[in-house]
Amino acid sequence: MLLSCIAYAVIPVYTLLFVRGSNWFTTNLSVIGSLPSRRTAFFLLGVIIGLYYYKALKKLLVYLPRHIWEHRLLLTALFLLLLAVTTPYLPDSVPLQALLHVVFAFVSSVLLALCLYLILWRLSALTPAARQILRPFRVSMVAITLVSGLLLIMAGIISSALEVFFIIATTILVQRLYTLSSCIFSR
Repeated sequence: MLLSCIAYAVIPVYTLLFVRGSNWFTTNLSVIGSLPSRRTAFFLLGVIIGLYYYKALKKLLVYLPRHIWEHRLLLTALFLLLLAVTTPYLPDSVPLQALLHVVFAFVSSVLLALCLYLILWRLSALTPAARQILRPFRVSMVAITLVSGLLLIMAGIISSALEVFFIIATTILVQRLYTLSSCIFSR
């Protein structure tokens, strides 16, 4: 119940409130989060998202035998997310830290997406029924990737529009998978 509230209310509402008043196609969460008045909110957003993904995906991993790679991808993605929200994005005053921030944030998102693909693929391989039931999830993950790519091309940067879409879409996908998992898998 708590994870559902976080996935369907806290993360989407907090994310949308965080970017309010900004141009979604010319700025991004890092720029907004570098404002002195928004640094704590940016850190809190990263922590909420990170804890949510950890809790929900950790439960899904128990259904996979030998889930070492998925676990490593998840922990690495979340560690990089933590580094991203604690490394300031101030390209004018500390360009090296700003570059590191960008690398941490980008690689974190890519690793999270890879982790989700791998989890979906491995869960789908458990049984023919699981493969059929999880087909919409696999299609959704491909759609999330394609729309993210389209948003990247449209804006020419990793924009707030891309970040908001990716955060909310993957959170909802993970929550729906988390809710469904106890019905279709046994451990």
